[in-house]
Amino acid sequence: MRPRPGADPWSAWSVVVSNTPYETYADPYADTYRPAYEYERATAPTEPRLPRQTPLPPAGTAGSGTAPVPGRAAARRAARRKKADQRPETLRRLLPQALVVAFLAGGTSAFVADDKAIHLSVDGRERTLHTFADDVTELLTEEGVDVGDHDVVAPGRAAALASGDEVAVRYGRPVRLTLDGHRRQVWTTARTVAGALHQLGVRAEGAYVSASRSHRIDRHGLDLDVRTERSVTVMADGRRRTLRTNAATVREAVEQAGIFLHGQDTTSAPAGSFPRDGQTITVMRVTGSKEVREEPIAYATERIEDPAAFRGTEVVTQAGVPGMRRVTYALRTVNGVRQRPRRLRTETVREPRTQRIRVGTRPMPASVTGADGLNWSSLASCESGGRPAATDATGTYGGLYQFDTQTWQSLGGSGRPQDAPAAEQTYRAKKLYVRRGASPWPHCGPRLHG
Repeated sequence: MRPRPGADPWSAWSVVVSNTPYETYADPYADTYRPAYEYERATAPTEPRLPRQTPLPPAGTAGSGTAPVPGRAAARRAARRKKADQRPETLRRLLPQALVVAFLAGGTSAFVADDKAIHLSVDGRERTLHTFADDVTELLTEEGVDVGDHDVVAPGRAAALASGDEVAVRYGRPVRLTLDGHRRQVWTTARTVAGALHQLGVRAEGAYVSASRSHRIDRHGLDLDVRTERSVTVMADGRRRTLRTNAATVREAVEQAGIFLHGQDTTSAPAGSFPRDGQTITVMRVTGSKEVREEPIAYATERIEDPAAFRGTEVVTQAGVPGMRRVTYALRTVNGVRQRPRRLRTETVREPRTQRIRVGTRPMPASVTGADGLNWSSLASCESGGRPAATDATGTYGGLYQFDTQTWQSLGGSGRPQDAPAAEQTYRAKKLYVRRGASPWPHCGPRLHG
């Protein structure tokens, strides 16, 4: 508080404090404090009091039995009693609300705990979603993602899920791969040709690939031809060349070496075959021509049994004649060396004629009466030198005993005497002796008795 104008400030302050402790002035520094209980008492509405809330007699009055107490303490006790009286009613009113709030809070907590935020990637398409699924299989079923035997799921399909997990699905794609001439079907989860080659472990450096490495592989797959780089050695015209190539055929590899085939030139490996790594290919310069030769065709022999002829007798009834054929050969010279002729075709000019022979089956007689016991071996030695097939210089006489054909046949022989067995010739000679004696052999006849 400020002192009035013209007065002693300290004396005025003491006056105000001692006489008017709650007096206020318009001065901004005036003391405006009032106890809270006095404000509540002045503004509180009048309520009917319960019996236990009947106020006690004022302190110091008859029947109170208490000594007078200051007014501020009594006001505080009254305020506490009022709050205590109101607390049970407030608790009864707030308890149902608290239970509802607790139930909702518990359900919300459980709901939030089951909800999971998952990052899902399906064949490169990524998104984040919320799910109540417990494992990967349930999640994929909810999202309508079909997974086949060749598809890859990470983590595994039975893996449990937690919020923040990442699930990736890579679809398998069939690739009909022809690698260095060998064809097979493989599966890959790569989406491009380059990724498939890397996944399959195919060395792509320097290789021929039928599709661009950046070409995308769809779910139906694709046909892919890959030829890896190989080392091939080509030898031609006395020179040796080694090159790295991804050629599809031997011919292509030879041409890449700067060597070309002309005419009948060929290679040691088939020109259309696949060149292997480390293979040596030799180029053969070939010159050739054709040659026609006439060659005989051997005749067949037919033997016919003759019961009228003595056993051991063979008579040619039809002489065999060789046939003739014309054969064309290919003559080749490889790198200057003449090769063995190769038969190209055969043409028959004349058919051979079969030779027919009659073979005797009649048993030979043991003897001829009147001629046995003579020295027939000495006669044969004198006439023919003991040779059954002997003939004279004119060809008129033949055999051991030098029969002429007419005499031989008159004795029952067939064909020529020199073609008959020795035993038959001796038998016919004995029959001739019985008829004419030793006169048929004027020079050697006396030996029969020697």
